[in-house]
Amino acid sequence: MTRPFNIAGHPIGLDHQPFIIAEMSGNHNQSLDRALAIVEAAAKTGVHALKLQTYTADTMTIDVTEGEFHISDETSLWAGKSLHKLYQEAYTPWEWHKPIFDRCRELGMVGFSSAFDPTSVDFLETLDVPVYKIASFEMTDLELVAKVARTGKPVIISTGMANVAEIAETVDCARDNGCKDLVLLKCTSAYPATAADANLASIPALRQMFGCEVGLSDHTMGTAVSVAAVPLGAVVFEKHFTLARADGGVDSAFSLEPDELARLVSETRDAQLAIGKPTFGGGSSEKTSRSHRRSLYVVKDLKTGDMLDEDNLRSIRPGLGLPVKYRKVLLGTRVKKDVKRGTPMDWDLL
Repeated sequence: MTRPFNIAGHPIGLDHQPFIIAEMSGNHNQSLDRALAIVEAAAKTGVHALKLQTYTADTMTIDVTEGEFHISDETSLWAGKSLHKLYQEAYTPWEWHKPIFDRCRELGMVGFSSAFDPTSVDFLETLDVPVYKIASFEMTDLELVAKVARTGKPVIISTGMANVAEIAETVDCARDNGCKDLVLLKCTSAYPATAADANLASIPALRQMFGCEVGLSDHTMGTAVSVAAVPLGAVVFEKHFTLARADGGVDSAFSLEPDELARLVSETRDAQLAIGKPTFGGGSSEKTSRSHRRSLYVVKDLKTGDMLDEDNLRSIRPGLGLPVKYRKVLLGTRVKKDVKRGTPMDWDLL
């Protein structure tokens, strides 16, 4: 069982509206004005949080352009770049964090970030972020996990590529270092990912195995996969976000645009509300509909003593007469008084 908790006042759990995170990543294209425009566009969609990534090229890798430091996979969005060059293009300058977070607060959103090394945790602590994210590629860095956990704040960890043993090791490390409020995100570390690779059945399995809240870091296009994850128990969702994919940028190709993000917010909320609980016999919204069922009606004028038969007793709408199941019982019986055509059948007529 998970214990109730919240992220900056937003309750997290199966009984609450899904918590939606817009991931800016490198979609600011190295413009603070664009970054702030992304914040404002995200707020208008109704998301709960906007997330950055806190690193520099030099905290992520070294400036080497050969071998494994060169992205040679021709199917990659970043083919032909060195890792160092990619991170130079994608990183968010640290001096931008405060104005971005301040604008988030002004607009009613939670501003926070993924920490990628100990120096980023120290920096984010000076900004008093209310929650931390650990990316899939860093989740096996147990020193980083421990440092983040020791802040005492909620921790969201993506599990892309990780096997069960690695996830267990990371969860144990976080909990051993004081993390009480943990969210694991099912994640497919492909950019973009396909629906066939989502394997959403992992979500309830993660909840059962690790006894924590679970969500989805979704790199697929559109909103369908995220919406499908709601009835499987996903309560936190992260999607990359940009003003327009046509503007380009390191993550733009698999990022949502504002109208799509707004749809994600409303559709996941509707999906969560629709789950409800097992209910039979009709809810309050169906009360008036019961009158539109079929029932038994006298469909011809009858005189006292006339017999009910196939021609004068029919199953029709509305549903104010006796239930249809009594039709065969009533056939052959006689009415005790005159009955006008269109009268709902009742035992008092016999």
